[in-house]
Amino acid sequence: MTYNFLSYRRRSTLAGAAAPLLLSAAAGVAQEVPSVFAGADPSAMVAEGKMWIYPTGGDGLQAWSTADRRHWTKHALLRLKDIRWTKADGAPVHYLWAPDMVLDRGRYYFYYSIGPQNPTPSRLGVAICSSPAGPCTDSGKPLLTGGDGFEAIDPTVFIDPRSGRRLLYAGGSAGAKLRVFELAPNMVTIAREVPVEQPPHFTEGAFVHERNGIYYLSYSHGRWNRSDYSVHYATASSPTGPWQYRGAILQADAKYKGPGHHSFVRDPKTGAWLIVYHRWEGQTGDGPYDGERRVAIQQIRYDASGLIQPVKMSD
Repeated sequence: MTYNFLSYRRRSTLAGAAAPLLLSAAAGVAQEVPSVFAGADPSAMVAEGKMWIYPTGGDGLQAWSTADRRHWTKHALLRLKDIRWTKADGAPVHYLWAPDMVLDRGRYYFYYSIGPQNPTPSRLGVAICSSPAGPCTDSGKPLLTGGDGFEAIDPTVFIDPRSGRRLLYAGGSAGAKLRVFELAPNMVTIAREVPVEQPPHFTEGAFVHERNGIYYLSYSHGRWNRSDYSVHYATASSPTGPWQYRGAILQADAKYKGPGHHSFVRDPKTGAWLIVYHRWEGQTGDGPYDGERRVAIQQIRYDASGLIQPVKMSD
């Protein structure tokens, strides 16, 4: 995702948030679901019987964990000073954003975007972690560097349950270009690029999940700080397409604006599919908006043919 880092860092409450956090209402009891904490670009996973969310926010990258979606605990994972190759691009200021945590063969791998995106190319990095809460050790080099119209941002890794291939999806924003790479077995180097078609309405923030043999590629469309920011998706019989566009899952309404940069996860207790995303609250008009975004979690439903039903954020 592209956005004003200085504004976000100045206003974000994540940087000073205390752990644990108790929500005033349990998520999911009402049709209108409250947000859970300040942050953006949330990547979610289930590990060790808990849900873990990895958002953008604060001076580094953190995790939030919960066993009941009511009590949340914050864990510090990675800071800029932990990444020794950061300054090799010569840029005076850098930021970390849009992380993704993946479990593969008993080890955790933490992928992240590092910038600025302009004027230097954005890059992706990866750290190896001993648990979903860290500690994490950076691999020591960039995983992928942008250039030639491609922005190396918004990494997400999908391990295909059929083939076992480990696929990295990345890119978007100004160039709005999605690229897919097969990772080497060590998860910290790229084996090869996999050619893919560009999905309709793609801007950034790709995510892939599989259900009943259908592969779902979902992604954000629109401008990150305006009301047209939304989540769309396409389906295929393989994790690399060809894709059939299916429409929007999340769009702005009268109360909440710009929902996007999401992930899907199954509730560790019920098995229900959930979408974890960020949105603007307390905003009016079409934007541009300023301030902090908040992370929200809602259940999604599929129809008999496997299509995702649009999600309503409020009545």
